[in-house]
Amino acid sequence: MVWTKGLGCAALALATLSILSCVEAKVYFEETFPADWEKNWVKSTWKTAEGADGKFVRSAGKYFSDPEKDAGIQTTPDARFYAMTAEMKETFDNTGKDLVFQFSVKHEQKIDCGGGYVKLVPASSADKIADFSGETPYSIMFGPDICGGTKHTHVIFTDKDGVNQLRTNKLTRVATDELTHVYTLIVHPDNTYEVLLDLEEVAKGELEEDWAFLPPKEIHDPEATKPEDWDEREKIPDPEDVKPEDWDVPEMIPDDKAELPEDWDEEEDGEWERPMMKNPEYKGEWTQKLMDNPEYKGKWEAPMIKNPDYVDGSGDELYRYTDLKYIGFELWQGKRGTIFDNI
Repeated sequence: MVWTKGLGCAALALATLSILSCVEAKVYFEETFPADWEKNWVKSTWKTAEGADGKFVRSAGKYFSDPEKDAGIQTTPDARFYAMTAEMKETFDNTGKDLVFQFSVKHEQKIDCGGGYVKLVPASSADKIADFSGETPYSIMFGPDICGGTKHTHVIFTDKDGVNQLRTNKLTRVATDELTHVYTLIVHPDNTYEVLLDLEEVAKGELEEDWAFLPPKEIHDPEATKPEDWDEREKIPDPEDVKPEDWDVPEMIPDDKAELPEDWDEEEDGEWERPMMKNPEYKGEWTQKLMDNPEYKGKWEAPMIKNPDYVDGSGDELYRYTDLKYIGFELWQGKRGTIFDNI
């Protein structure tokens, strides 16, 4: 489900039911995948020529309470790209309102590698809907992505320059079992956000802090230089530590237990010399012990200054999208079986 709601509204969601409690709220898209669901969706021609396109089929899966009410759409067959879109009731602008994006995912196949995310697509991509693909510009991408040991929930926003901004720290909280889970993204007009998994908050914060939408407010002063007397050595040789007088001895010495071989002939073999052996008194190269440097000032860093590229107020409307028009799937899965529902 996709909707906007004014401040002070409350949204409640269950695995198979979404309840919106607010007179100001407006639902722009709701899909429960009834028997005639295909009339609302456009299957993309992407990957069709290569025979690598998959399809969605209506299914409640292996386990359900009601085969009709619990039916969603399931990916099939294995190792395919799945892409299709649906148009919202109208193009909407979330200015001054909360944007709520919610859907359920069930990886019934015990997924090993594949996506479970959904995209919100702008009206400006209308001419690319027929062959909707990973190259089609989108506004928001949200949902789980699992492949081997890499497991995270995507929350990607497209900025005003058309750049896809990934969350600075990946959101690693993701459901990996074979049950149904509800993912919810809420974007507030004060430029904060929340991510819920089964209605439990797993992340929240500020858009400007958690995504690189804008240049940093402050930067290190490029004109600053390290003072000549700045000492970055944490440890220094102890000047009071003196090398012992008996330290310098040779590493190898003649073996005093060696004896002249009985068959040694100095006229033929030359003057006999004792073989060398490791000196048991040898201690290696001497180095002074280290001590804390009383002049240590830490690692030098240039002082921070205001970034001339940062414009005050430029982050006031990071949350705002004015032309959201489509819901889109664009996935690859190695093993079929994921069921999507209640968008």
